Amino acid sequence: MSIQNDRWITKMALEHGMITPFEHRQVRDGVISYGVSSYGYDMRVATEFRIFTNVLNSVVDPKEFDSNSLVSFEGDVCIVPPNSFALARSVEYFRIPRDVLTITVGKSTYARCGIITNVTPFEPEWEGHVTLEISNTTPLPARIYANEGIAQVLFFRGEEEPEISYADRKGKYQKQLGVTLPRL
Repeated sequence: MSIQNDRWITKMALEHGMITPFEHRQVRDGVISYGVSSYGYDMRVATEFRIFTNVLNSVVDPKEFDSNSLVSFEGDVCIVPPNSFALARSVEYFRIPRDVLTITVGKSTYARCGIITNVTPFEPEWEGHVTLEISNTTPLPARIYANEGIAQVLFFRGEEEPEISYADRKGKYQKQLGVTLPRL
């Protein structure tokens, strides 16, 4: 397995629709950077957020998720409460090739502020908007800026295709649009 560079990412985005919309350069003037980088792609967070709240004293249960524990918000700046969490989605729609697996890491600008972005791997032939898990680990409210960088996707290409891809097994998060809540 090898990590793929900016030339490969650009070719796959432009010729095969791997990332749409695609930014062919690193945009950074006055924003948290996004776009293609040397060995990854810095995706943006969209304006759609779901912020965790404990108004109803719910218990977070991945097997029986109560959507009432989330408040919907749409806007250019989302405030994540102290020691809290929000779900969001990427601006970009991804189509992962059959011989590729991705790992996503948070942007250093947010990490240095105590804001952690978690994203599970994009499996071979997964496609959709990315549901982003954004944690505010600080005792202060935190701003998240929509349409700016939130996390970097690294693309790892296998030496051969897997026997069964995410699409083959009809994964439950295939072709997701918007913020997608847990499914069992």
